Amino acid sequence: MNRRNFLRNSGFVAAGTFFVPAFLKPMEAMALEQIGLYKNLVVIQLSGGNDGLNTVVPYGNDVYYQKRKTIAIPKNEVVKLNDMQGLNPNMAALREIYDNGWMTVINDVGYPNPDRSHFRSMDIWQTASDSNQFLSIGWIGRYLDSDCQTCKFPYTAIEVDDTLSLAMKGAGKKGIALKDPAALYRNTNNPFFKKMIQHDQEHLSEDNLGYLYKTMIETSSSASYIEETSKTYQSKAEYPNTNFAKQLNTVSKFISSGLKTKVYYVSLSGFDTHVNQLGQQGNVLKQYSDGVAAFLKDLKQNNKLDDTLVITFSEFGRRVEQNASNGTDHGTANNMFVYGGQLKKAGVFNAAPNLTDLDTGDLKYQLDFRQVYGTILNKWLDVDNASILGKKFSSLDFI
Repeated sequence: MNRRNFLRNSGFVAAGTFFVPAFLKPMEAMALEQIGLYKNLVVIQLSGGNDGLNTVVPYGNDVYYQKRKTIAIPKNEVVKLNDMQGLNPNMAALREIYDNGWMTVINDVGYPNPDRSHFRSMDIWQTASDSNQFLSIGWIGRYLDSDCQTCKFPYTAIEVDDTLSLAMKGAGKKGIALKDPAALYRNTNNPFFKKMIQHDQEHLSEDNLGYLYKTMIETSSSASYIEETSKTYQSKAEYPNTNFAKQLNTVSKFISSGLKTKVYYVSLSGFDTHVNQLGQQGNVLKQYSDGVAAFLKDLKQNNKLDDTLVITFSEFGRRVEQNASNGTDHGTANNMFVYGGQLKKAGVFNAAPNLTDLDTGDLKYQLDFRQVYGTILNKWLDVDNASILGKKFSSLDFI
């Protein structure tokens, strides 16, 4: 195996970009210990356009049942939150989370001139752009590029996956895509890998790979840090046996072990429910809710919930009226969930969706999603949101 093929096949490069950026060397990592406690942000992406109306059900509105004659959630099955809205019955695990004051529901989140393409709308959410603006760097990536106190450390952001989302890519810095710290450690201790990084300087310019070699050297050092730090904590919490729950378990392990990372990113797919929605959406909502409930309880047990903020989004909601295939088609505004131990306004944050004042059959958004991002940047990550989002967005009072 030659060097080029090794790099191509080792998981360190794909589509011309690194999944694993340069990391701190051990001495730099030791210096970071002096900074103190971290506020952690966990971003959960629901891919496919989750139907918000069958997630947070407006059971108190008769129009909902008129528009969805075969897929509406029966009133007697709704996990009621207030007199108007309640959760899908497959989300019953979140009832305790809600009652504990660890959950905020934000209704009708969207943006002007919405796009119904999965790919385009996801790009808009991940880059925090206007609908007519095309950006190649994400909102978290721009945070990494900023001059905040800890952003100079490349492992400030970790995505628990094989690939790195656009949200995590900045102009000069990127997060890391990492499913298993032990696997990364094993890869960087592969004899061929170790031999490559021991080559002398004459090889650093070969095929223009100087930067790659330097990155590999730093990654090797950092892989050891991640593995050695994360293995100091052994979770005793019980998680569901799903891939999504395993992602959250990994995040909990990183947070509870003291890994110096501020932003984590996980995702769950399966929400594009054009046909026979009830069973498909119910299944993924149960995976989501059971996993999140286990994760939050785990953090609480380890005294990390107050230092952790979790947000959930999907690229768009669905149309108000069901289609002819017992499903729903691409829509616009949607709900978001915020979780944490220090919420300023737990419960339902704003008014339920208006099902009679629609935009050609779609919900009108009440809040711009960048107001949610801006609030997190200002109040949680302690940076000016205008410097990250390109313009100032007013903060909301959920934290």
